[in-house]
Amino acid sequence: MKLLVADDEKGIRDLIRKYADFEGYEMDEAENGMQAVEKCRLHTYDLIIMDVMMPELDGFSAVRAIRKTSSTPVIMLSARGEEYDRIHGFESGVDDYVVKPFSPKELMMRISAVLRRSGAEPADHSDIMKVGAGMEINFTARQVTIDGKPLDLSPKEYDLLFYMARNRGIALSREKLLSEVWNYEYLGDDRTLDTHIKLLRRELGPYADHITTLRGVGYRFEKD
Repeated sequence: MKLLVADDEKGIRDLIRKYADFEGYEMDEAENGMQAVEKCRLHTYDLIIMDVMMPELDGFSAVRAIRKTSSTPVIMLSARGEEYDRIHGFESGVDDYVVKPFSPKELMMRISAVLRRSGAEPADHSDIMKVGAGMEINFTARQVTIDGKPLDLSPKEYDLLFYMARNRGIALSREKLLSEVWNYEYLGDDRTLDTHIKLLRRELGPYADHITTLRGVGYRFEKD
């Protein structure tokens, strides 16, 4: 597996390289956003780790540029943990978000999780689910439509909605959703999940209330 680490701090790149080498990953480096975009144009990577604040081109803009030609998974690094930054990152096509200072071991775990889930969607759900009067979830086609119009969801929004829909009517804890959808252990920080729920509800519009918040527990998806 080959990683691209884009960060203007050499110390951060060196730290990630140390742990990446230990985990058996091959690693390439970029010192700024422009260099990251160019390297992605010339080479193929299995995963990109992208810092937000970099010279020449910030991480958000770099991810948007990369997404025009590549669907390579991206983990965003940021010194700030505000909700706006997380939402901005996910809307730009980011798969996961890690706030600095971070634990290198946790980062390696998240890298492994993102790589595991970046494979093709299993083709064991060929059914089409009707939700309410006009929403349709097509598991095989990996498509969601409302009143016949397809939604443009991010990869992780699809994963989250499909998992909840397949387990409709069941109370799903935050721990369970993080484990099954993100494939990593629950670490006590459910902001990633809650941010994706917020984005997903916004996309679902009039069908947002089919995702019910269970205070102190998690969420439940209701079909009707």
